[in-house]
Formats: sequence, structure tokens, C-alpha cells
Amino acid sequence: MEEYAELFTEDVKNALQDALKDMRDSVEGMVFIDSSNSNCQYCDVTVKFMDFVKQAAPKNKNGESLLNIKVYDLARERETAAKYGVSRVPTVAFLEGKIRWTGAPLGEEIRALVETIVRLSQGESGLSPETISTIKEKLNGHVKVEVMVTPSCPYCPYAALLSHMVAYEACKISKCNVVSDVVESYENPDIAEKYQVMSVPTVAINESVEFIGVPQEENFLNTLLEKQS
Repeated sequence: MEEYAELFTEDVKNALQDALKDMRDSVEGMVFIDSSNSNCQYCDVTVKFMDFVKQAAPKNKNGESLLNIKVYDLARERETAAKYGVSRVPTVAFLEGKIRWTGAPLGEEIRALVETIVRLSQGESGLSPETISTIKEKLNGHVKVEVMVTPSCPYCPYAALLSHMVAYEACKISKCNVVSDVVESYENPDIAEKYQVMSVPTVAINESVEFIGVPQEENFLNTLLEKQS
């Protein structure tokens, strides 16, 4: 864990506390690891980092963190992972697995992680009223979005957040028909290869690459409508 020591400094903790201070309601998160998989080099640091984020989150009046993180081990709880559509480790998931990171949400992705948690906590997606009403009225089929990212990409969090918030709005009206999966390319080279990722973010919708770079909200939504199954 020494190589990740810079993640767990007082400065990072203070920055997290500042970024999370606007949380309002509690948020449930899940971390999936596999103790039987010796190749999961990011499993331990992901568990430790998500606990670090939990400690930095504001507390409720009972003194408990507003961020609740549950760890599931595929070695013992494969059925639970399957229920949430999780097959790779580490995975960090929210909203019953509809919002997730496949791979450790570290580096630049910490920004998307924190902003996602805050928006879930506030009940506000930040999407335009037009987008929200279109999701309600027209997005009725199933869509899986995969946003390919790397930890050093400064633009990737914007694509990740856009995708996650569309999934969130769909769940808010009890459709929950959008899965938003932010995939760390270096940790999942087979997926990166499948989509021939040359630059990030690369956004695939229902297994077809639709955007390279951060999509505009309106274009992204129109493509989801075209691709819904």
C-alpha cells in the first residue's frame, strides 16, 4: 500500500471533507472485491480508499457517516454480485449497481466519485430540465453505457458524471433502465481492446462506440434514445 500513500494524506482528507460537506441525505455504496483472486492488485486500495471517503463524509445527528459503504467478496458472495450485474473486481457501485466504476475510481476519477456521491445525497442530478423530462417521457428501453477512462484523464470525470446522472434520473422515476459503467481502461484491457480505445473518454452505448471525448448532454441523450432496446 506504500505506493498509494499519497492518497491517504491529511491534505487529501481535507479536500474530501470540503468536497463532501454539502451532502444532505445518506448514500449507500458497495465495493466488490475477490479475496480468491490474487491478481486483483487494486482491490485492497479500493476498499481502503472508499473507507477513507466514508470517514471524510459529514455525519448525521447520531454521529454516523452519511456515506455507508458495504464490501462484498466474490469469493463468498458471487450471487450478490450477479444480482447487481457485477462480474469484475474491484467494482464500486451505487444505486443497486446502476451506477458503477469497474476498476478503482482513483486519480482524476476521484472528482467524479465525490460529485456523484454529493448529487445522490442532495437528490439533484444537475441535468437540464429538458433532459430530465425527455428521460421521463421517451427513454423507456434498456441502455448500457460504458465510459472508458484512465486515472490521468482530466476530461473523463465529466463524461462519467453525465452518464451516471442519466442513470440516476431514470432510477428516480422508478425506471432504472440505464446502467452507467465507468471502466478503467488499464485495469480492463480486454474491454479497452474490444472498443479499440485510442483516447479517453471513449463512450460506448449498448456495445457500440458512439463518442470519443465528452459528449454534449443533448447529443448524449439523443443517442441513448436511438440505441435503447
